[in-house]
Amino acid sequence: MAVLEVLHFPDARLRKKALPVANIDSSVKELAEHMIETMYAENGIGLAATQVNVQKRVVVMDLSITKSEPVVMVNPEVLTTSGLEQMQEGCLSVPDVYETVERAEKIKFHYLTLENKLIEQDAEGLLAVCVQHEIDHLNGKLFIDYLSPLKRNRIAKKLEKQEKLESQAL
Repeated sequence: MAVLEVLHFPDARLRKKALPVANIDSSVKELAEHMIETMYAENGIGLAATQVNVQKRVVVMDLSITKSEPVVMVNPEVLTTSGLEQMQEGCLSVPDVYETVERAEKIKFHYLTLENKLIEQDAEGLLAVCVQHEIDHLNGKLFIDYLSPLKRNRIAKKLEKQEKLESQAL
């Protein structure tokens, strides 16, 4: 297994849209394993393939306290939404930034497992937010896109400065 490089905003590759997975083969299963390892190494709760520069509709998530219940979602899709709620979000592609975002409070979604089984599920709370957040990634959208242009520009400048400082330290 391998820890993959997570792209950071404002990298333009984060804006690419992922393509549906036509066949769940060994390469998709291997990608999912690497993504799970990367998510844990980065201390995240979710990761979309586009965040590791793979344009496939694959998401991994683990909302368990023990970080021992990874879920792999292939071709996830939100079917219905209801209500609105605000929750603070962060993102491995936008490190050290946490902002309040408004999303659907309840969702119905479906996805394929690595065994090609269709799962349909209702969600609310953190699961609903996380599913919406990761599917946004697959569509080339980041949680900061829900913020004002002023806040987004401030975040971009902060991350660019941070990246420059880190590269000078090497």
